[in-house]
Amino acid sequence: KMIKSKYLVQQFSNKIKKIIFILFFLTLCSTVLADPKMDLGLDVYNNKAECGACHTLQAAGSEGQIGPDLDLLKPQMNKIIAVVTNGIGVMQAWEGILSYEEIEAVAYYVFQSTNK
Repeated sequence: KMIKSKYLVQQFSNKIKKIIFILFFLTLCSTVLADPKMDLGLDVYNNKAECGACHTLQAAGSEGQIGPDLDLLKPQMNKIIAVVTNGIGVMQAWEGILSYEEIEAVAYYVFQSTNK
């Protein structure tokens, strides 16, 4: 009976070690796989263009009521780039204010945040 208990404890210990290793590996991967384009897109959305003043986007914590709710709209990348670049309705054109890299990043951020 004592031998069986030691065996069970050893098995449990091995499983805990595997779980800890997997959690460590996943944490390391998430850090290594951080997406700088998402980071830039969030920064443009929240700070440079302040999109959340008009738009609702749950991922960014914005609750604007002037423009469309992006979570409901789920716009495609090409549409977001076109609208941010050229403007639409009361939304201004951001071409010449934001770089193409910033426009592409904010479009990527919105697309990835709403099309999961």
